[in-house]
Amino acid sequence: MNVKRHIPNLLTLGNLFSGTVASIFAVQGDYILAAFLVSLGIFFDFFDGFAARLLNVSGELGKQLDSLADMVTSGVVPGIIMYKLLIEANIVNFSIPTYVPFLGLLLTLGACYRLANFNIDTRQSDSFIGLPTPAMSLFIVSLPLIQEYSKITVAKALIENTYFLLGTTLALTYVMNAEIILFSLKFKEYSIKNNVVKYVFLILSVVMIVSLHYLSIPLIIVVYLVLSLMNNKTIRK
Repeated sequence: MNVKRHIPNLLTLGNLFSGTVASIFAVQGDYILAAFLVSLGIFFDFFDGFAARLLNVSGELGKQLDSLADMVTSGVVPGIIMYKLLIEANIVNFSIPTYVPFLGLLLTLGACYRLANFNIDTRQSDSFIGLPTPAMSLFIVSLPLIQEYSKITVAKALIENTYFLLGTTLALTYVMNAEIILFSLKFKEYSIKNNVVKYVFLILSVVMIVSLHYLSIPLIIVVYLVLSLMNNKTIRK
């Protein structure tokens, strides 16, 4: 039996296991453990592809398995968390009908559509079209952590605002499936001239992480989108 061809799939299953357990903690309202397990799942998600390329064992099974695992970690879990946040916002504000929190599950539907489309889209080898689901998931799982630990009251107030949460849900669902080219952080070579956008993004990310902690996560994703749009405009010119 060729053991090495199973290593990437075992890492993918680690992603699935992390996401499954994260969904349990998300339902229970333990957002810290849910966020940790989602991050762990995304770590596995990154290294399963890396291992497949390193061991030269890429295949159709791994591709399909990867999307199924991502559907849980970066699809189901953020949908549950947004659902819970909308319920909590409604308790505070009493401003929405009781069925509205289910709109948070649009994130899950949007992630499912993106992942299915990604598997048949041959254009996304060197860049992404639409926001990758792990980025969306990190954005969402960071919100309750910001609410709990951030000292910036404006940020905490926004996360308790029903309309901000609904707007975020709709925006992320759209951006995941929009025909927007987003740069990949894969480096073919390391010259500054050909990778200036990537280096700027990495430097800004480090600065924000050091200074803003949890609040940096959604801001980094917003910066990623803005830099990608600016980069696209530059390339077209």
